Parts: sequence; C-alpha cells; structure tokens
Amino acid sequence: MNLLNCNRAVRAGRANVIRTGMPEPFAAGRRQSIGHCCLAVMTAAGLFFAFHPAAMAQEPDAAEAASASDLEPVRTEMTQFAPGIVNVIAPAPHPQETFTGPMTLQSLIDAHPEIQWSAPNFPDGRPNYDPRTRTLVEMARQVTLRREVYCLEFSFKPLRMIYMDVPQPNGRMARKLIWYMVYRVRYRGGDLRPAADMVGQSPIYKRVEAVSYDSRRAFPMLVLEDFVADKKYLDRVLPTAKQRIAVREQITAPLYDSLEITSVNIPLSSDADAPGVWGVATWEDIDPSTDFFSVYVYGLTNAFQQEGEGGDAPYRKKALRLNFFRPGDAINQLDDQIRFGVPAFQDPAEQNYVLQQFGLETRLDYDWVFR
Repeated sequence: MNLLNCNRAVRAGRANVIRTGMPEPFAAGRRQSIGHCCLAVMTAAGLFFAFHPAAMAQEPDAAEAASASDLEPVRTEMTQFAPGIVNVIAPAPHPQETFTGPMTLQSLIDAHPEIQWSAPNFPDGRPNYDPRTRTLVEMARQVTLRREVYCLEFSFKPLRMIYMDVPQPNGRMARKLIWYMVYRVRYRGGDLRPAADMVGQSPIYKRVEAVSYDSRRAFPMLVLEDFVADKKYLDRVLPTAKQRIAVREQITAPLYDSLEITSVNIPLSSDADAPGVWGVATWEDIDPSTDFFSVYVYGLTNAFQQEGEGGDAPYRKKALRLNFFRPGDAINQLDDQIRFGVPAFQDPAEQNYVLQQFGLETRLDYDWVFR
C-alpha cells in the first residue's frame, strides 16, 4: 500500500470526524480504528524494507532522473499590476546542474610538462612512494567542476501584435507590425549548491543544499524561432514601443526592455501577490505565414552544459522553451489570436504532423532545454 495515500486517508478521516461533529464515543472509536490501520501499514512497510533493502536503495536514483514528466504544470493567475491572466512557469533548478565532470583538463597537462613524473628521475613514470593517483597529472584527468545554480520564475501575458511607427537607420519612420510579449520575473529562492561532508581531511560531495539571497538579477534574451521556415528573430529593443504597450496592457508597474531589466534587482519573495519585475520583448519583420513557433527565453538561470574543455568543446545554455501556434494568415493579422501550447488532435496523423512542426516527440507546452 502507498504510505502517502494512507497518510492522506488518515488525515481525511480525522477531518471528517471533526466536521461531522459525531458524538465523542463514536469519534474516539473511529480514531482508534484509524490508528490501528496506520500502525498495521507502518509495520508491514517496515517488514517490507527490512527484507527488501534494494527497494530503498533505488529511490534516490529514480528521484535524480530529470525528464519531461518532471515539469510542473503551468498555472494561471490574475495580476493586478497588469490586469489580465498570466501563465506562470515555476523555476526548475536540478541537482545535476551543480557540477560538470569528471573531465580531463588536457590543456593544463599540455601547458605544464614539468608535472609529469618521467625519466631519468622516475623511470617507472610514477612517484617512488605515493600512489600514481596522488600525482597532479592523474588528478587533472579526474576533475569535477562544481558551482551554484539559481533559477527565476517566469510569467507572461498572451503574445500579441500591434502596429506602430519604428525609426529606421535613415532617420525616417516606418509603420510595422510588432509582435510583443509582456512578462514578469520573480525570485523565489531555493538556489542549489554542492554541500561537502568532511571525511578525514578530504571534502566529500554527495549532496546539495538550498540557499537564498536578498535578490537576484535577470539577463533575458528572447529568441522567436520558426521551425517550419527555419527562421530566428532576436528580441529588438524599441524604446518608442514600450510606452504604447504599457498603456495598451494597463501596466501600472515599471516596464523595462531587455536591456534595462538587467540593472534591476529582483527581490526575494514567497508572496503569491508579489509584483515582481515586469519586462517586454518585441520582434519586428516576422514572416506573416508563421503558424508554429517557439520562444526561447535565456538568462533566467546560470545552468549550462559543456562536454570537454577548450574553445572547441560544445557549450550549451539552459533556456526556457515556450511553444505557440497561430491559426491565421497574412490577411488582417491583428485579428489572429496567438495561442500558447501545442494543439491537440484526436486524429493521430494530424497530431503527428503538428509535433513534426515543432520538432517534438510528445505534446509539451513548455520545456527547459540546453542549446
């Protein structure tokens, strides 16, 4: 029996006794029966784990595996600082992002040949008394780089369009259709960092710990990518557009573009109604035939992946991928509503076609990716 379900049942039974207000003798009898049930289940669980120790050993490994099923569902909430509904993406730091390796620092070995234990002083290529693993060369071949990882909460209003005059390099104004996204960033704490336990005189890293600070900063870079046409659009700072968008979205909090927001401290807060810091991303010259696309949000976390070392080693940043689709065309684009998420179809052929447009294997409204 699942201990979590049993615990919930016990709580529900106790709450039901209190709510119904049944006489005390019956309530006491019911509580006693519930206690006997809980004691029996705990005894059975103890016997199970006593004769099956492998069941407990496998639990931490299963918890460490990160997959798409671990993503928290997107929740919606009303906001008073920008009236309307926002989609809230919870921060998702992972313990595996706090280290890289073990890896070989080959550049260090090549740059310092003097650390080699070579002939004529050491014919065997090793120290006379200490083991080979104690040499700098061997330790440089088994290096683990550790770091602290943070992640910010990201919320956004529906992606919309607006016509406005945009200044051009020749000094004139041109009327263009601008796609924009108003978003909010909040810092919830819970940063992860490696924690060391001293064994003898050596630190042993087998766990991580959560820490929080007074504030963090965000360095957002939003890229709109159309997979069908293989086009990418980088968020462009448009000072003339920010004020018009703020009036249209009824934003009473300060609104920053992608450059201004980098100098704003985002305070630590656990309040669900915290104002956070509001920003806006704008794109221009979007292909009007764009139907299926994603917005990649960089700068919400410092997590990264790197295989090997040096300039040729692949370096990938962690980004939040938001999937959108637009059932419309190039005519009356302002009437087209851009919808968040991957559309669902009952026909497997239609569903497979949509997934191919996004380059996905399963339906995901959002995902954390390294790229």
